[in-house]
Amino acid sequence: MTLMENISEITEFILVGLTDVPELQIPLSIVFTLIYLITLFGNLGMIMLILMDPQLHTPMYFFLSNLSLVDCVYASAVAPKVMVGFLTGNKVISYNACATQMFFFVAFGAIESLILASMAYDRHAAVCKPLHYTTIMTSTTCVLMVACCYMCGILQSSIHVALAFHLSFCHSNVINHFFCDIPPLLNISCSDTYMNEITLLLLATMDIVFTLVVILRTYMLIFITILRMHSAEAQRKAFSTCSSHLTTVSIFFGSLIFMYLQPRTHHSMNTDKIASVFYTMVIPMLNPMVYSLRNKDVKNAFKKVVGKLNSSLNLVVSF
Repeated sequence: MTLMENISEITEFILVGLTDVPELQIPLSIVFTLIYLITLFGNLGMIMLILMDPQLHTPMYFFLSNLSLVDCVYASAVAPKVMVGFLTGNKVISYNACATQMFFFVAFGAIESLILASMAYDRHAAVCKPLHYTTIMTSTTCVLMVACCYMCGILQSSIHVALAFHLSFCHSNVINHFFCDIPPLLNISCSDTYMNEITLLLLATMDIVFTLVVILRTYMLIFITILRMHSAEAQRKAFSTCSSHLTTVSIFFGSLIFMYLQPRTHHSMNTDKIASVFYTMVIPMLNPMVYSLRNKDVKNAFKKVVGKLNSSLNLVVSF
């Protein structure tokens, strides 16, 4: 069946949402709006800090700025539609808007996982090969690594969207989710979804397993190097940095594995919705805190910016 024929059958979908309990609509809309605003301000603020402070123009913060950018787009692909649904009760999403939402969600989710792997590699170079760090993590290398992350994410998303939206949706247009994700969309198709399920399993496995292998291998080498350090303070600092990164990695990849690396027959959509909240909204909000607010360099950069703003305000007031 062609794409145009499919569009003639279904022109819009209805998202069931997180809950249909009327008493929870307003409280949940407030919670999700706050989460989304914190996500935007936290990640955009981090990007601005990194751009404004020359001391943060290093490979580590280059990856952090890209992670923040990815989190902004990633959260924006899902959160606004969820908030509109809570506030207005309108949970209808057009066919094209559903395809667009899925594209950005899948693409930037894959990009985030690859950037997390790139950050692990950067930390490995810094801890295990400090004398060669500047020659390993050059500006060109960093840009190429990030560019590969974006290209792989976009390619993977394009494959999923092309396969999903060539299916026929003739029985129902009600998606049992709060956004256009792949598994719930496959559930309402009246076409054979075997190829979609195999592609989803293979690509998700390749993406998740590859990034996890890179992360776990690099951190194993990092931990070995840390244990060989003679300075207790250096060990404490290194362990603190690793624990923050591994915490976010565990939550992010744990929810992805739970969601995508299981047969569709084992999926409980209500349980999947809870897992989806973590990796679509909570993790993008937490990333700036986990990676940066505990970082001394970022704190100093923030104090400099606040000091400059205070000086500017005092100068204006004096006039």
